[in-house]
Amino acid sequence: MTNDMTKGAPFKILLRFVIPLLLSMVFQQLYNLADSVIAGRFLGVDALAATGAAYPITVLFIAVASGASTGCSVVIAQLFGGHDYKKMRRAINTTVVTLVTLALTLTLLGELFCPALMRLIKTPNRIFEPTCIYLRIYIAGLLFLFLYNTATAVFNGLGNSRTPLYFLIFSTTFNVILDILFVKVLDMGIAGVGWATLIAQGIASFLAIFTLIRQMSHIQVEGKVALFDPDLLKRMAVVAIPSICQQSFVSIGVFCVQSLVNPLGSDTVAGFSAALKVSTFAIMVMNSLPNALSSFAAQNIGARDIDRVRRGVRDCILMSEAVIAAIIVLFFTQGVNLLGLFLGDNVTPVVKSVGKEYLLIVAPFYPLVGLKNCCDSVLRGGGAMGAFMATTLADLVLRVALAFILVPMIGFAGVCYAYPIGWVLGTSLSVILYLSKIWVPKSLNVKPAHD
Repeated sequence: MTNDMTKGAPFKILLRFVIPLLLSMVFQQLYNLADSVIAGRFLGVDALAATGAAYPITVLFIAVASGASTGCSVVIAQLFGGHDYKKMRRAINTTVVTLVTLALTLTLLGELFCPALMRLIKTPNRIFEPTCIYLRIYIAGLLFLFLYNTATAVFNGLGNSRTPLYFLIFSTTFNVILDILFVKVLDMGIAGVGWATLIAQGIASFLAIFTLIRQMSHIQVEGKVALFDPDLLKRMAVVAIPSICQQSFVSIGVFCVQSLVNPLGSDTVAGFSAALKVSTFAIMVMNSLPNALSSFAAQNIGARDIDRVRRGVRDCILMSEAVIAAIIVLFFTQGVNLLGLFLGDNVTPVVKSVGKEYLLIVAPFYPLVGLKNCCDSVLRGGGAMGAFMATTLADLVLRVALAFILVPMIGFAGVCYAYPIGWVLGTSLSVILYLSKIWVPKSLNVKPAHD
């Protein structure tokens, strides 16, 4: 199933594409939250703190997988929009081969340096062992993470956001069932949480790749399609490497901030972990609309319709801010209850206070995140990766620097205030770069490449 986004009303096209993508983001975050919820409710504060301490490292791997697949998706979308199906098929093959190789390499490096990474972020001794157990199992499943992201990126590049949703619903549901089975019934502890994630993600990734292969067989092209194309890899790397860097820099920022939070004690780590995951859930839901815009922009740039891209940006911003308004209301009215999902009746006053403080400070600034993401998506869709990285680095550097300055002065609140200040600068730069039209190819030279 493919979706040509170069025709039809932009608002309707984006809405039809984004609803499955939005649901996918919700289930993806439920999938990520499941481990922390099960660990917190059934294993206690230390188990929640362990999954929280592992989070910056797991996010770093997710950033590489997501950034690489997103970069490949942009090129695939441009080729699809330009109706160069043979080169598009070669791009898909090259994407799979490259990302599988990258996944296996990171698995080896991750297993070797897992303890060193944990010491780097000052993981408390009290939770060092359970964190290491959970993290090693997670790293063992990196191939499945990359396979699933690869399939999802290809489907999104072809305008098909429904198929990944079906697999994600299955994977999330199966993960929760396995979490409960392994932790509560079989008493496997924190290891059970890790194995549940690995098994559920493994099955979903193979189903997604199998479906992708079947759907690609319906796109007929003349001649044999090469399994790997170095020239296409270079073209995808132009977008993928900055995307990896951008998302990795964000993850490194989380990594650095976690190193400031960890010495504040297990309760603070648990409270920050719960709040950060609730906030990340909201931000990833917000990102579903800009991600749709990225595919929309790439296809229409491939079709050389710049005015249509601008109309899509306007419509996407309106939809994004409506979703964000609902999220802010939810956090201010039900924030404490959302944090309670992680520990149930075992929430300590410190955990609750830390989590609530973080959510109430950062949530009012979510509209800036929505605006920034929409502008960044067009920069990425147009291949303006230097500008795309600049906006992220401006936000990240200031946010991390402020955290290191403020935490020694005012404690955990310094982490909370560093986030919105960074967003203000990053959003300002994103809007300026979008309005500068740096994302519009010179002479509209986005041409389908010939064999």
